Amino acid sequence: MTHSPAHQQYREMQAGALQIGDFLYLPGEGPAEEIAHIEFEHDDFDVPALVVATTVDGASVRIGVGSIVPVGDAAVVPLNPVLDDEPADDDGTPDDDDSAEPVPAVVVPPLPAAAPTVSPSAGPTAEQLALIPEPGNTPENLVAAAATAHPGRNGVAVLSERLVKGINTKSGSCLRDLSDLAHDLFIELRDPENALALADILNVLPFDGNRDRWMSVERSLALSSLICRELGQTDRGEVYDQLLRAPEGLETDPFKARIAAKVRQRGLNEPNLYDKEIFRSIDNGNRDAEREWRLLRLEALMFLRSHGGSDTISLEELDNRIHNELEAVRG
Repeated sequence: MTHSPAHQQYREMQAGALQIGDFLYLPGEGPAEEIAHIEFEHDDFDVPALVVATTVDGASVRIGVGSIVPVGDAAVVPLNPVLDDEPADDDGTPDDDDSAEPVPAVVVPPLPAAAPTVSPSAGPTAEQLALIPEPGNTPENLVAAAATAHPGRNGVAVLSERLVKGINTKSGSCLRDLSDLAHDLFIELRDPENALALADILNVLPFDGNRDRWMSVERSLALSSLICRELGQTDRGEVYDQLLRAPEGLETDPFKARIAAKVRQRGLNEPNLYDKEIFRSIDNGNRDAEREWRLLRLEALMFLRSHGGSDTISLEELDNRIHNELEAVRG
């Protein structure tokens, strides 16, 4: 008595660990389908909640990241096949004779959650943090001093007028104004000292769980790291990089940490550098739009640089591209 080649053992894994090329059993009785594309959907707390797997045939299935799913090889077909030589009744269905050998059920225990693929950063030490100087004045006075150094600059005047009235570090719009002003001072006005002094108002703020506020701090940290590299203060620049990456090590659940690291690495490997938008602006002769898109590209490159590059873009290439973008937006 022989068994169908379809009767093969399969294995189970957590949906969050699925990768392109795995063969996943979709709901129903069909064969395992090869995964061609994977995306993650986040919940309202920005934690990966759903895996959206698309097969080579175009089928799409949504799975909770913690769900256990069956996967197998390309040849694995139904999970409960009939025997090839089992006699059939007159109606064509298999005979229910007790002498027929039953197909044993395959039971595979769930795989344990793997450890995070990226070790959490412990953050900078007290000695390293001491490389960030204490502010020599109040935040409002630092803003006023920067504005005084650049009279007649509209962008600086507009932002500084709002900020000198009072800086509230719990206000997302206030943090964004500070970050924008620091960027303008360095990128447009080539004033790294004042830019870094204002950025440090943000750089010392801890991650409080609010992603909107943290985006401004993150931009400021990446900018500060670039400024320090240009000034030759590499040790201080590394402190900013560590502070930028610090929230990535806060997750204590190993499974969630591993999923977050996987999603983060995918973002680093496939960053949006706005190539299409920039080329379209160039083709249309729209210099203002081109510059705005290049500024966004510059921010993306600085973010990558603070992460030490990625699997697809080396540090050397990042440094060259950052230099080129700075020249392009300043020109």
